[in-house]
Amino acid sequence: MTAEGLMFKLLLPLALGTFAVGTDGFVIAGLLPQISADLGVGVSAAGQLITVFALAFAVSAPILGAMTSSMDLRTVLLLALATFVVGNAGTAIGTTYGMVVGARIVTAVGAGLIGAAAFSAAAAIAPEERRGRALAFVMGGLTLAIAFGLPAGTLIGGADWRLTLWAVAGLGVVAAVGIAISLPRISLPVDSLRARLAPLRETWVFEMLIVTVMTLAGTHVLYTYISSALEGATAGSVGVLTVILLAWGVGNMIGNIAAGRLADRYPPQWVVAGGLAAAAVVLAISPLVIGTFVTATIWVVLWGVCVSLPVVPQQSRLVTHAPSASAVLLGLNSSSIYVGIALGGALGGLLQERVTPDRLGLVAAGVSVVALLLNLGTIRHATSGAPSVSRAAG
Repeated sequence: MTAEGLMFKLLLPLALGTFAVGTDGFVIAGLLPQISADLGVGVSAAGQLITVFALAFAVSAPILGAMTSSMDLRTVLLLALATFVVGNAGTAIGTTYGMVVGARIVTAVGAGLIGAAAFSAAAAIAPEERRGRALAFVMGGLTLAIAFGLPAGTLIGGADWRLTLWAVAGLGVVAAVGIAISLPRISLPVDSLRARLAPLRETWVFEMLIVTVMTLAGTHVLYTYISSALEGATAGSVGVLTVILLAWGVGNMIGNIAAGRLADRYPPQWVVAGGLAAAAVVLAISPLVIGTFVTATIWVVLWGVCVSLPVVPQQSRLVTHAPSASAVLLGLNSSSIYVGIALGGALGGLLQERVTPDRLGLVAAGVSVVALLLNLGTIRHATSGAPSVSRAAG
């Protein structure tokens, strides 16, 4: 087996873990009617399960990343997956709304730690010249969840929503077994907690996290309301909408693979810039092309490619900037992703009375341009006054 093949073999259980996390994070949206009816609450109250999960994830990921960053990453991942599995099992057996809310918080705590530890482990396993591809492979679990996990989970949940949560818990168990068997002990450089937290005082790090927030916000201004935006192409057909969403997921997969290779070959800060610029252009033309099934399908593939390009290079920049603090920084970056998703959805909702859903792409393009300008600012900052390690990161 080649060195690259061995690397991907080690990374496979990490990717399975992120696939489970991604499916778990997105699938609840497709199960809200069933959850609402089963627990005897309104759909809006059931929807707060998504908000609770996102907030718990965003708060816990960087904190637990800091607390566990001196531990062996294999141990951290096994603890995180155990928490994740317990949370999903608790959700599946919950008989009251309060029990399910509590279980979703437990699940989010495990999920946040899985993300930070999995990406830190991938960066540690891979040689520097293959780091982008390694991060992209593990991120591929999330993109696969978007492309296939969400539709499959929703389909399973059509029979019984609890089955979906048991299936996700099962994925977590399989990932844990794979990690226990195949992943070696991985320890990051040992620094004091104060030293590991030192990058958080840097303006450049804060700017990087804002770029991540705005990048995801630009995507989810439109994606949160994509079913309404594509009404002209789908004519209300759930089947047609599913096909188009699968095409978007395929685009994400293609972009994720390309991002890893580009980040290894070119300065990652410029890969981020290129992805944001391309996303802005593709989003800006959306009102012209989403009216028919064929053009909308082609467009969502291009959109999926563009919006997934910045994510892996962002991670690579943070790891390169401060390797010993990678668990903390990657935890914060994961939190920023969820904050961006929430902000994008909130902005799209606020604009519903002023902008028709099929024109939300114009707003999304504007947000992507803001993210691009902020990213260019991080490049200028890194080359004009940041420490030398930041220059390496871009």
